[in-house]
Amino acid sequence: MSPLTLQRTLVQLELVLALVTFVSLRFVVAPYGRHTRPGWGPTVPARAGWVIMESPAVLFFAGVYLAGGHRSAAVPLALFFLWQLHYVQRTFVFPFRLRASGKRTPLLIVALAFVFNLLNGFINARWVSELGEYPDAWFGDPRFLAGAALFLTGLAVNILSDRTLLRLRAPGETGYRVPRGGLFEWVSCPNYLGEMVEWFGWALATWSWAGLAFAIYTVANLAPRALSHHAWYRERFPDYPRERRALLPHLL
Repeated sequence: MSPLTLQRTLVQLELVLALVTFVSLRFVVAPYGRHTRPGWGPTVPARAGWVIMESPAVLFFAGVYLAGGHRSAAVPLALFFLWQLHYVQRTFVFPFRLRASGKRTPLLIVALAFVFNLLNGFINARWVSELGEYPDAWFGDPRFLAGAALFLTGLAVNILSDRTLLRLRAPGETGYRVPRGGLFEWVSCPNYLGEMVEWFGWALATWSWAGLAFAIYTVANLAPRALSHHAWYRERFPDYPRERRALLPHLL
């Protein structure tokens, strides 16, 4: 099988996984975080599970990227930096800011996410550093400029929204509160919205099927969870703002 045929096959696989994930999560809420519940097999400490399942997106992606023939070119290096900017923060910073002491995550969730990150890391790193063609002139292409701007905007929204959530509880405090301020006045899950914007920005900046497949998968994975979070807030807090939507202001 040629490299391009393998790439095409794996991208198609990710698109199929996006469909399966979306349909599954409309019927079953993934059992981690606030939706953790028994009956899903062995568990691991939540913080360790997070680092393990996200680590391929940093380490495996870097290994595949460094094996590519274009690894030293300027544009691929810039794209590599954008990817790692998200995933180093997500893998090695974010979980250590969580108050996760005593919390656990099903091993099944960790394993599924780990395998997905291997697949997704491979097709994106392989495209950026080997199969894609990115001359230096790509820096001035409107697709790169708009994509990078979207990516950085989404990253900022994601990080700031997570910061708001992390500050809801004082040290030693447990339980949940209604988040306020910023985009939380409009939607229940601006952190998820930010991540979706990021990866559509990546798809545009890379102008690749690999990037688009990841953006579609991100929506398939996070949109149902945003709806579940929104329903959870409304059930738990009778005074939850009625005008607030789950993910898209005034729409969804």
